[in-house]
Amino acid sequence: MASPMEQFEVVKLHPLEAGGYDLSFTNSSLWMAIAIGVIAVFMFVGTARPQLVPGRWQAAVEYVYDFVRKMLDENVGPEGRRYAPLIFAVFMFVLVCNLLGLLPWVGAFTPTSHISVTIGLAFLVFIVVCIVGFWRHGLHFFSLFWPKDANIFLGAFVFVIEVLSFLSRPFTLAIRLFANMTAGHVLLKVFGTFVVALGSFNALPYVFGVLPLAVNVALTALEVLIAVVQAYVFALLASLYLNDAVNLH
Repeated sequence: MASPMEQFEVVKLHPLEAGGYDLSFTNSSLWMAIAIGVIAVFMFVGTARPQLVPGRWQAAVEYVYDFVRKMLDENVGPEGRRYAPLIFAVFMFVLVCNLLGLLPWVGAFTPTSHISVTIGLAFLVFIVVCIVGFWRHGLHFFSLFWPKDANIFLGAFVFVIEVLSFLSRPFTLAIRLFANMTAGHVLLKVFGTFVVALGSFNALPYVFGVLPLAVNVALTALEVLIAVVQAYVFALLASLYLNDAVNLH
């Protein structure tokens, strides 16, 4: 019987090496490309023929974009709107990758269940935050880490703690998404195995299989909710980090 961790195995679909680096096209690459394709179709269909009274697709695109824009307004302020395309793109990519991994029977793969993908997204946000902070405030950006009206000794102590906390942000952001997606998929796999194992008993197979099947259906619904929530949390934390860079608090 397959291991619950087998679903996370990265498989090379098209081996490729350049300059001593492995640039192979994998199942993870494939599903990230599919995610980008789904987002592109969603955006194209929703914005190809804009109307004063929006249709369903246009309304869906506008709703998601307005959702992200309002989140930035609440957490960053009016200055945050210029970063709406970035947060929107990150939110949509994480959301679609999370949801695609739940598709049954097509060999779906969840890229966000791998730390290499989530750490890449987290460092993208972190680098943008640093660039924005230094671009807007110069060296005054370091005042973010220094407590106001603190003496030199307490200030230095807090400064070190704040810098370490700031540097840990991309790791905590990446691990949170990776851990939640991995744990959810493992649970689905384990209870799916129970359905097969308990349902294969010679006596009353359907009775033994009904309970784990019901649990699996409930877990699938929960995993869909978690997929949406984790995309929202990732975008929300990214907007909060941008607030520090823009407003220095």
